[in-house]
Amino acid sequence: MTETSDVWTGKASSYDRARPTPPPALLDLLTQLIHLPHPALVVDLGSGTGLSTAIWGERAERVIGIEPNADMRQEAVRKVEGHPYAAHIEYREGLAHRTDLPDGCADIVTAAQAFHWMEPTSTLAEIARILRPGGLFAAYDYDAPPAIHWELDRLALEGSSRLVELVRERGLAYTLKIWPKNKSLDPLRESAHFRFTHEVLLHHIEQGDAARFLEMMQSSALSHQFQFTEQEIGFDRLRQAALQHIGSEPIPWYFSYRVRIGIR
Repeated sequence: MTETSDVWTGKASSYDRARPTPPPALLDLLTQLIHLPHPALVVDLGSGTGLSTAIWGERAERVIGIEPNADMRQEAVRKVEGHPYAAHIEYREGLAHRTDLPDGCADIVTAAQAFHWMEPTSTLAEIARILRPGGLFAAYDYDAPPAIHWELDRLALEGSSRLVELVRERGLAYTLKIWPKNKSLDPLRESAHFRFTHEVLLHHIEQGDAARFLEMMQSSALSHQFQFTEQEIGFDRLRQAALQHIGSEPIPWYFSYRVRIGIR
């Protein structure tokens, strides 16, 4: 069994360039739900390169990103240098189910594009332990690919499906443990740790060119872990479509975010 975080070793810079930053409306939503405009402590689990952590720098008194992969964590630390609210932002080595944080210390805990990498029972127990009563947990993900052009979207979805098929056909799936992303509200409801659970949808627009799009589509864990030819997964056709429909100048990308929320 491959250690989950190992798939990102050596990929931090590429990941950070290609992936989107969470929408500002997310912070407004989460803080309004618990009537706390400026949380004392936000904990971001699986914080990666800090895309989902540093956004809290202005809003929270403290934000701690917990990330097991050294490359991703070092990229986050490098980026925070010069951040206007760097004093509010901290990154620590750790696991989602073993943060080593005090009981009841956090107002908000988040897992951005990461909850499907975490064993839900032990992770939710740890989240419940570190959240104060009335605190909030949010596991959120964006749909990929972003909506850009119908033909580009079709080829990207076909390529992702083909990648999964190849992993299964070649007996490679056992080497990684991933939980279903589209069912991540179920363990929150079943855990009995939260008095209220709910799912909210948000939308976000970013700008990107063909090069960024292709880099983002190559930044999946499966493509990192396993080596397939571009022809096998249709990436050659996707590259041609990206150059045709996006080109070298940035255009709008439309992201849909699914936010699963639990109130402690």
